[in-house]
This record gives sequence, C-alpha cells and structure tokens, in this order.
Amino acid sequence: MPVVGDLRVLLRLRNFRRLLAVRLLSQSADGVYQVALAAHVVFSPEKQASAGAIASTMAVLLLPYSLIGPFAGVLLDRWPRRQVFLYGNLLRAALACCTALLILGSAPDWLFYTSALCVTAVNRFVLAGLSAALPRVVDRDRLVLANSLSPTAGTLAATAGGGIAVIVRVVLADSDAAVVLLGAALYLASALTSLSLATGLLGPDPDGPRIRLGKALTITARGLADGLRHLAERGQASKALAAMTVIRFCYGALTVMVLMLCRYAWSDSESEGLALLGLAVAVSGAGFFMAALVTPWAVGRLGRFRWMAVCAAAAAVLEPALGLWFLPVPTLLAAFVLGLISQGAKIATDTEVQTSVDDAFRGRVFSLYDVLFNVAFVGAAAVVALMLPPDGRSFIVVIWVAALYAVAAAMLFRWSRSDRAF
Repeated sequence: MPVVGDLRVLLRLRNFRRLLAVRLLSQSADGVYQVALAAHVVFSPEKQASAGAIASTMAVLLLPYSLIGPFAGVLLDRWPRRQVFLYGNLLRAALACCTALLILGSAPDWLFYTSALCVTAVNRFVLAGLSAALPRVVDRDRLVLANSLSPTAGTLAATAGGGIAVIVRVVLADSDAAVVLLGAALYLASALTSLSLATGLLGPDPDGPRIRLGKALTITARGLADGLRHLAERGQASKALAAMTVIRFCYGALTVMVLMLCRYAWSDSESEGLALLGLAVAVSGAGFFMAALVTPWAVGRLGRFRWMAVCAAAAAVLEPALGLWFLPVPTLLAAFVLGLISQGAKIATDTEVQTSVDDAFRGRVFSLYDVLFNVAFVGAAAVVALMLPPDGRSFIVVIWVAALYAVAAAMLFRWSRSDRAF
C-alpha cells in the first residue's frame, strides 16, 4: 500500500519517530482518560447519570479545545516546544492522579469536573505544539505527507486508547480510578519520551522576533474578528459551515440519546452498558472510515454541496427509520450511517473552506470552524438534556433531529443550484 510505504520513509527520520512517539502516547492517554470520564459519569454503579451530567462531561471534554485553541499558539511561540511536551504531560499525569483520588474519595462533582477540565485544557497546548514542531523534524518535501499521516496516527492511537480503557474497565478492573491511572501512566510515558528530543530542536528560535504577550493576545483576538468578517464575505464557505453546524448539532443530540440507551434501556449492568457504548463508538468510527473512502468519489460526481445535501437527506430518512425502534441492532446500523454521513459532510465542508477562503485568512477561519464544530456538539447535548426521559427513549428527539436534517438537506439542495460547486 502507498501509505505504508510513505510512512516507512518518514519513520527513517529519527526525530520524526521520536515526535510521533510523543504524539501516539499522548493521544492514546487522551482516549483512555476520556473513556474513564464517560464511564465514571454515565456508567458508575453509584451514580444515576442524567442527560445533564452527560452534557457537562461533553463540555469539559470539548470546550477547552475551542476556547483556548486560537490563543494557544501565542504562548507556544514563546515557550520551548519540547518543554511544553515534557511539562504539559507531567502536569496532566499529576492532574489525572488527582482525578483518580477524587473518584476514590467520592468528591463533589464540581471538583471532579474542575480536575478533568484542567487535563483537557492542557491537551490543547500539547496538540498544537505537536503540529507546530513537525516542520522542525521533517524536510519541506515530506511535510504534506507528514501532516497527513501524523494526525491520522494520533486519532487511531486515541481510538485504541479508548478501546483499551473499555477492556480494562469491563474485564480487568471494575474501577474508573484504575482506568484514569492507566491514562496517567501513558501521559508520564509521553513526557519521558519527549526527553529523547533536544531542547532547542523543536523551536521556536530563541533569537526570533518576539511580541509582548498582551499585544500578541490582542492581535489574535483581532485576527479572529477579521477572519469572521472575511468568512461573511465568502458565501460558499459560510453556507457550508452553517450546514455543517446543523449536521454536527444533530450528531451531538443523537450521541447523548445513545449514551442513555446504553446505560439504562439496553443493559442490566454498568459493564454491559459500557461494552455496548464501545461497540457503538467502533461502528460509528467504521462509518467515519467509509466516508474517507466514498467522499472523494461522491464529490467528484455530485459536487461538494450536492454531496452534503445527499448526506443530510439520507440522514433525515434513515435516522427515524432505524432509530424509532430503540433497539440495539437498528441503532448500531444508524450509528454507522450517521458516522458516514457526518464525516462525509465534514470532509466536503473542509474542502469548501480550504478552496473558498483566502490563504491569508485560512488559519483564523479554521479556528472559528473549530469553535462552531465543538460548540454545536455541546449545545446539542445541553438541549437534549432537557428533552430526554431517564431511559433515553424519546420519539420527539428522533423526529426533531430528522426534521433538522431535512431542513439542512433542503437548504443545501437550493444552494447547489446556484453554486459553482456542482
């Protein structure tokens, strides 16, 4: 396979291997930690999880990425990036240990969420630093390839970490604290691995131009405002983002419903419910992978907007057809379909934004895109928390989400007639 051959070429680069090892260990720890949080909030025997608790967990896991992300680069351009990986992962290991102690000590929820929020906030700096450091270990000719393979490998590592966490929780140790400590051990391993990289290797250059921190933050905020104005002037990109926000909102609402179904409607024990959730995540991930294979062909035949419209229309029909049964098998089929549809629409949206937005504004627009993407997911969880019954079975939510998909499909079909992207 070409990808395997390309990866083999990159792995011959010693410093790339070391940086990749830092990423794989760090993101596998992220997967473990996130599953541990979900297990503690939703599947712990001593807790009667509500949709509101699930929404709070999603906010802790996702919002720091959006709120801190645009400003992380300001600090990363002032700190040695190797030290960010070292001290950031050491800090997360320590905070994860604190989270485990809070779980064992039955601490108040606000204290538990504060600890978890700190861990996920630091993660934004580590991930941004990994991307910023990549050009220092790969030559220009291989940079595009490295940018493609390295984040993909990190995502797979996070998924594998989540799978390991489920196995540990269900099979080896019926303890959320034990899973959190596994994540802490992986964060520590990532920190120690970063020591194999020279301190000054990853930048930034110590003699490079520096801007005062306050001024740099102000410039970043103004830059985001400029990006928003530029986006408003690019009709195709703003339309694609609006549609993607609706589709992401729908996916978030259904995710909360599936969590509640796994916890209360389909299982007699917390371990069985967690195993079902792991299966649902895996099936949805398979849909994501299928989207990566199908979308290039579909966009070539239909165009970006029409492919997004087909995705939304298919979801409007299949989501109630499969979801209204509230049974595991049809719902797992729906998880696969919605994973394919959501990721297919996202790939098309990414491409639309990349081609419609001027290069000088692309980074700022993608920062805004990241905010919309995660806030839509968390907002959906908050709204659905007010609508779902305790067992997760809600005809209203299923029909309401189908209606939103239908609205998005209608808008996208209308836009595709007058757009050049067809």
